[in-house]
Amino acid sequence: MLRLTDFIIDCPDAMALAAFYSEVTGRPVKEGSDENWAGVQFGEIELAFNPVQDYRAPQWPSSEHPKQFHLDFEVDDIEAEQARVLALGAKLQQDSIGPEGYGWRVYTDPVGHPFCFCRNKGVTWTDEGPRWPGRG
Repeated sequence: MLRLTDFIIDCPDAMALAAFYSEVTGRPVKEGSDENWAGVQFGEIELAFNPVQDYRAPQWPSSEHPKQFHLDFEVDDIEAEQARVLALGAKLQQDSIGPEGYGWRVYTDPVGHPFCFCRNKGVTWTDEGPRWPGRG
């Protein structure tokens, strides 16, 4: 048996970055989180934050110290979500929204990890989350 349980992000302060992503996603910081390990639960998968000494932020888009990963969030109102995450400390890095309002924007979180807000044509929202065209 193999089951993905955690996606772990290195950072200088586990609780601070967990609080940022808790605000971004609207999900609570996992009970029992502390300065050594903090998480935000998404069903069976936890987005977890692990403090490391001498943390070096990725330098997106430079490859000198590459990003190594990024998170994508499908949103229905990019402008509203952008205003919210900028107020939380994110920084807009790239805007790739087309004239019809579809595409993505790249942001970095307060410690430099990139993440994207995406708006894909044909995606509809249900109680279970986004439904992708052609995926039932």
